Amino acid sequence: VLERTTELARDCAFDFHVIAPRLPDFPVPSGQTEATWLRALVGQKAPQRYGPPQAEHVHGAYAQIARELDVIEQLGFPGYFLIVHDIVRFCEQAGILCQGRGSAANSAVCYALGITSVDSVRHGLLFERFLSAGRDGPPDIDLDIEHRRREEVIQYVYGKYGRDKAAQVANVISYRPRMALRDAGRALGYPPEQQDRWAKQVGPRQYGPGQPIPPEAEVPEPVTQLAARMQRLPRHLGIHSGGMVICDRPAGEVCPVEWARMPGRSVLQWDKDDCAYAGLVKFDLLGLGMLTALRDCFELVEAYHGRRWNLHAIPQEDPGVYDMLCEADTVGVFQVESRAQMATLPRLRPRKFYDLVVEVALIRPGPIQGGSVHPYLRRRHGDEPPDLPHESMRAALGKTLGVPLFQEQMMQLAIDCAGFSPTEADQLRQAMSSKRGPERIEELRGALLAGMAARGIGDDVSEDIYQKILAFSSYGFPESHAISFAYLVYASAWLKCYYPAAFTAALLRAQPMGFYSPASLIGDVRRHGVEVRGVDVNASAVTATLENPETTMPNDGAGAHAATQADPPAGDRGGCPGRPGGAARPGRAGRAGEAGADPSGGRPVPGQPAIRLGLAGVRNLGAGPAAVVVAGQPYADLEDFARRTRLPAPALEALATAGAFGCFPGSRREAAGA
Repeated sequence: VLERTTELARDCAFDFHVIAPRLPDFPVPSGQTEATWLRALVGQKAPQRYGPPQAEHVHGAYAQIARELDVIEQLGFPGYFLIVHDIVRFCEQAGILCQGRGSAANSAVCYALGITSVDSVRHGLLFERFLSAGRDGPPDIDLDIEHRRREEVIQYVYGKYGRDKAAQVANVISYRPRMALRDAGRALGYPPEQQDRWAKQVGPRQYGPGQPIPPEAEVPEPVTQLAARMQRLPRHLGIHSGGMVICDRPAGEVCPVEWARMPGRSVLQWDKDDCAYAGLVKFDLLGLGMLTALRDCFELVEAYHGRRWNLHAIPQEDPGVYDMLCEADTVGVFQVESRAQMATLPRLRPRKFYDLVVEVALIRPGPIQGGSVHPYLRRRHGDEPPDLPHESMRAALGKTLGVPLFQEQMMQLAIDCAGFSPTEADQLRQAMSSKRGPERIEELRGALLAGMAARGIGDDVSEDIYQKILAFSSYGFPESHAISFAYLVYASAWLKCYYPAAFTAALLRAQPMGFYSPASLIGDVRRHGVEVRGVDVNASAVTATLENPETTMPNDGAGAHAATQADPPAGDRGGCPGRPGGAARPGRAGRAGEAGADPSGGRPVPGQPAIRLGLAGVRNLGAGPAAVVVAGQPYADLEDFARRTRLPAPALEALATAGAFGCFPGSRREAAGA
């Protein structure tokens, strides 16, 4: 009976891989397969990055590309790369900035195709961190996309592959202390105001196993016990920040699908881990505000200064830019504008690109909790020798002065010090990246300590290595990820250094983003000598624009007005009645800084424009009413403005309070009272 029961149970067992879908066949030219077409595309694009094969710019680049293509074809992933390349191609044609990051930056094929901006050959990155013969599942390519236009890309994917065959991935929201406390109190009949009072005394993280609530909060014991039991249990589903699944058949045949709240979207009822287990291939399309700001900045610079720049054309390794970074003059600069980063920059004193990679990775919870920050800075300045507790750690930690900064180093430590296989090291990487990172790493503790003991590593050193690995479960960067972000750090710093007016205007357009409010950004650019002009119903566009500083509106002083903006003007703009109707925008030949060599020396290019604040930034107004105002410019007086725009009284009051009626006769107080 037992044998028959076991056999029946084996026959009834269900493996999700039975229903695992494939990716849809990518359309290729006649006579080509996905593999041959991928090779052809790489062959066309690689010379743009590396030069011709017989005179490659980076030694070994084409050999590495050939090796990677063999692995990609062997594992059956050419279609995956073609789909990602097609998304990048769409972004390029639509004028949308995008950049691949994450482990994809370890691939020379991704760099050659334009998916990433990181030359993995020049930086010596390990391709096996991205894709290897022993890897279970497809590669993982994250695409950062301008956050304001990400929906266009999502809808392109839906349109190309079919709404029934594409869907976004769910995110399982688990209980945290505050949420658990509120729901436990609600379940036991306590009023909402009491629940809120308790929740305000509790932090967002657990205080310890079985005690998520501090005793001084005076929460009743039944509520405390129930809230403790609810920790980390699933509460509800959300939408993953960027994950999309594409199938060769309707996704609903594999996983339940529901409509999202946003029109035109559908969502799977599984999270990314369940999708991966069932064989669903996920593509991450992530919104990044800095890419939006960089796009706007490039367009503003071209419109006013007559210089066309892009991410790949920006001059590299400019000493003036590094001088600015060493002074921590980084308000608005990507990833290095926080107080902690600004405090570290003068101590790190970056002088080359890889220093920015270290800076990006250094101020993260993983290195901070692992005790890596201060030892690295001391060793960099020669105040402390770069000692290694054990010689087996040299391969992993040699280039960072014996201090672990990157996830890849944790994996290498597990291989070299504990004897982990590459597959086991990849399991460690997955554990460090998991939401349940500490628990999953704890499961590997015994194997790690036993492996280090077998190699003669003492208990103290073994425990220190383990604690550093455990700290990286609190979020540490992969090296490839840090390199991808460092390119944006440098690009944003270069633009701030040489085009501060355009850079700040672009940041104001992309709000909300970053650490600083619009008022802080405005104060910073004024300290750099750039004039910032207030909102004006006859001069302002919807968002911030650039103006010739030599021409003014009555609100700014005497004279005429000329506005320059990157987006098409809503209509010809004139000045206030009785004054010149507004000078023409500067022509291409007359723009400041158009001719000559590239900017250098760390000083802004001559002839910095003024920034005119946009109407959408007026509190309680919004973009819709602001567009109505811009469409009707110019206005003769306040009565003409009110009659033609038909804005409600609160909007008129908001504009008056902001000084937007300054071009009309009368004071701000009189305008508010009218």
